Amino acid sequence: MSVFSRLYHQSFFLPQPTLTGKNLPDQHDRVTIITGGYAGVGFELARIIYQRNGIVYIAFRSQIKAETAISTIKAASPASKGRLEFLQLDLSDLSTINASAEAFVTREQLLDVLVNNAGVMAPPLDSKSAQGYELQMATNCLGPFLFTKLLLPSPPGGVSIDACGGTTVTPHDKDKQANYGASKTGNVFLASELARRYGDSVQSNAFNPGNLRTELQRNMGGATRWVVERVLLYPPVYGGYTELFAGWAEEAGRREMNGGYVIPWGRFGDVRADVQAEIGKEGGKAERFWDWCERETEGYL
Repeated sequence: MSVFSRLYHQSFFLPQPTLTGKNLPDQHDRVTIITGGYAGVGFELARIIYQRNGIVYIAFRSQIKAETAISTIKAASPASKGRLEFLQLDLSDLSTINASAEAFVTREQLLDVLVNNAGVMAPPLDSKSAQGYELQMATNCLGPFLFTKLLLPSPPGGVSIDACGGTTVTPHDKDKQANYGASKTGNVFLASELARRYGDSVQSNAFNPGNLRTELQRNMGGATRWVVERVLLYPPVYGGYTELFAGWAEEAGRREMNGGYVIPWGRFGDVRADVQAEIGKEGGKAERFWDWCERETEGYL
């Protein structure tokens, strides 16, 4: 499938979501972590899960923003028997992530679904993480990798890792869009490798939430942002449906679908052929990228 046809297939004339808050089974006593769940897609997903009586941890670096989101979600679903919690998490600083995982483990006995939803897109070219990594690679890949690893092994459940495509996993100092694409390809690689290595106990699905109006566009230029938001983007709740499918749909939990790629608004699709060729291949880029992430984060376990 060409780049154009894939973009068209995942952006226009999309089928209606099959799993929403209306037909999601009751989530009583099921525990979910949503990184970046204070706004946009993560907020919508947290709202849906809480509405269905689930326990939701909103993991983010700003307690004020997270607690504002929690108050809003609670007010919208006063009859819910669920629970909303804040979990301090800064994915751009590897030295803090172990403490975040420990804080969760001391409060809950199990984790049913981890949704690595948080991410950054196209920040200024000189943006670096606390450890000096290109910010998108750090926040979109290294941080979620470490956080996920620290929560393993866990009882059988689902781990959904945000993925939107890309071409390579090598950051380019002069091209922030290429850096973003690299981090998204990295997400696909990590999801597939997680399924391959931990498939007996973890269901790991990558996903493209869709083209959505969220805070990801905050670093775009004014005119570009205006055109993109009004012509190409959908409300963030639709991204919530994509992520809901990836972590909760019966189809997404089947063993044979482990390591799959979910596209809008909740269905399995294909990644680009050059990316797919590196998945499950001995010595391939997916395996090498996982190994690189392990080396870069081993000092923070």
